Amino acid sequence: MKAMARSRRANASLKLGLLCLGLLALQPALAKKADRQQAMNYVAKSTEAFNAPNSISTLKGAVKITQGTLVVTGDVAKIHLDGDTQIARVVVTGNPAHIQQLDENNNLMQGDAATIDYDNINGIAVLTGTAVVKQATRGEFHGDKLTYNTDTSLITGESAGEKLVSGTFLPKPKPAAAKPAAAPAAEPAQGK
Repeated sequence: MKAMARSRRANASLKLGLLCLGLLALQPALAKKADRQQAMNYVAKSTEAFNAPNSISTLKGAVKITQGTLVVTGDVAKIHLDGDTQIARVVVTGNPAHIQQLDENNNLMQGDAATIDYDNINGIAVLTGTAVVKQATRGEFHGDKLTYNTDTSLITGESAGEKLVSGTFLPKPKPAAAKPAAAPAAEPAQGK
């Protein structure tokens, strides 16, 4: 009986260890922290821009906004500056509006929706209207409204009416098989 009890304990410890390893594999990939410290650049067909506290600048036509690895595109963008003239928020509409950014491991996150409301201070993107978020090597999510936290990679979703939120988790890629080591070359015989 004692041997059986130890075996159960060992089995439970093994299961707990495997569970912890599995949870470590699910740790989030975080967006590049340095992106928010970079200058935000834009191009558009027209602009009404202000560089004043608590102002809103409007960009129209073929809008493209970049900040480090962050790229946002759409038809119309409104850039909100806070009281310290820091970019607080960017709201982009399009057909669809698009956002993409690399995480700290250089994996690409992409999102598309009718409207993207990006909180530049807290790193939270709210995608509404046929929203899709795809994370390279991790999966994708669909819903009427998806909220993506670029700091934690947490995605929350909502759907209206009879529609459902859906998603796919991709398995972790297996490491490539190691190539066999080449045999050392035979040394030529030396005469005495």
